[in-house]
Amino acid sequence: MQEQRENQKLTHLNAEGEAQMVDISKKQSTRREAIAVGRVRMSAETLAAIAAGNTPKGDVIATAKLAGIMAAKQTANLIPLCHPLALHKIEVQLTPDPQLPGYQIQASVTTKAETGVEMEALTAVSIAALTLYDMAKALEKSMAIEAIYLLSKTGGKSGDYFHQQAT
Repeated sequence: MQEQRENQKLTHLNAEGEAQMVDISKKQSTRREAIAVGRVRMSAETLAAIAAGNTPKGDVIATAKLAGIMAAKQTANLIPLCHPLALHKIEVQLTPDPQLPGYQIQASVTTKAETGVEMEALTAVSIAALTLYDMAKALEKSMAIEAIYLLSKTGGKSGDYFHQQAT
């Protein structure tokens, strides 16, 4: 693993070590998909209130899904060296998990472009989680946003990637 890292070049740095936007103009446009996941841990009481629709700010889940979709579309405005991309599909799911207790969040982003959509999927999960927190913080301020990571990515020159927990 260490040897693999040593052979990889940080493409967002120029020869002087300064940040730069990577030139993707010569890359092939291919289908790319990324899936990111995360979770929001909360009390069983807060989970039940959200499921029942008993929250002061309205529909927590619908709002968090919409926020995640909007966030994926704004990733290039939020992450300095991300390329703006035409996104062809964005799906955000929030699934109640009584064992946690809380919500499991998953975002899937698809495009046909010269670069991947990992950051868009991660941004969607992050903002969906933050929105869930914001919508329910009147019920519980001790909720915890946890374990946001890239689950998988397909397409592109670097090949496919699957997080070790996904296998």
